[in-house]
Amino acid sequence: MPTLPIPLFGSLVLVFMLVALLRREGQSPLLPALLAACAVQGVIISLAQHYEIGAFRNIQPVSATIIPALAWISFQGTAIRGPRWRLDIWHAIGPLFVLFCLINAPAWLDVSIPILYVGYGSAILLISMQGPDALPRLRLGTGDAPTKIWCIMGLCLIGSAFSDILIVAAQLAGLSAWQPWIISLFSTGILILLGALALSDSLIDPDQSVPLSPVQIDTQLDNDLMMRLDQLMATQRLYLNADLTLTQLARRLHVPIKQLSIAINRKTGENVSRYINAHRINAACESLRTGESVTSAMLSAGFNTKSNYNREFLRKMKMPPSDWIRLNERVHETT
Repeated sequence: MPTLPIPLFGSLVLVFMLVALLRREGQSPLLPALLAACAVQGVIISLAQHYEIGAFRNIQPVSATIIPALAWISFQGTAIRGPRWRLDIWHAIGPLFVLFCLINAPAWLDVSIPILYVGYGSAILLISMQGPDALPRLRLGTGDAPTKIWCIMGLCLIGSAFSDILIVAAQLAGLSAWQPWIISLFSTGILILLGALALSDSLIDPDQSVPLSPVQIDTQLDNDLMMRLDQLMATQRLYLNADLTLTQLARRLHVPIKQLSIAINRKTGENVSRYINAHRINAACESLRTGESVTSAMLSAGFNTKSNYNREFLRKMKMPPSDWIRLNERVHETT
């Protein structure tokens, strides 16, 4: 048994993360709720495993299953469709089933809890792997960062199920003394990692109240839709807004997000994020030609991270910004 309640230390770290998250303006309540649940779970684990309080040993498996359900609700509510509480409440079935198992069939806990973690984690992972267009509520300027973060979150949930498998293996091998160590180290590490990921600026949902339109795909409208989109980009330069989302674009064009996403993909061969970033790179090049610094051109063009700016610049212009500036200067000198 660890001499110090490691999960309790982890909960303290998560509380500081939660305070930082709550200080952000316009923050959706879903991610703070996930972070708070992780912090509470750390306290419960400490009371159950370190202080050996029997009541919390019974609470621990039920409270543990709230986290994957809340992670899924946060994923859906901030990245895809917005909160839908009447639909989301059905995810309480998982914790209620675990409570039923705890009372009537404790042996099922070793199976039901890992299944919930693997199920929710796999669902988040599979959707996130589809790319930025699968997360229409998140800012296009963040590039691939949100998809990578949610992929890692999905893997964390799957990894948590692996810790349950290790516990069962330790019990079968007669190494029950290892159980508190496995729970303390695995749970604390995964909970802190989930909290740190939830704290990322890339997961901010700037458009919390916009419902998504039903999907209606008509390929004959692609050309007209792209003409309207290109005109909107040229006249209103929406790409300069660092908080621009696919949902906002679809609303301005009065079309479902899926139809807009598919039209862009068919006509340009790129996803929505890269389409917008191409316009931003063109705007950045205009600023660089006037003598603006690389950082100033990046910010004025709608990028908010240097890594995404450099990556998109290299992808479109086939060279980093510094080399492009030198090449542009040589062209001017020769003319």
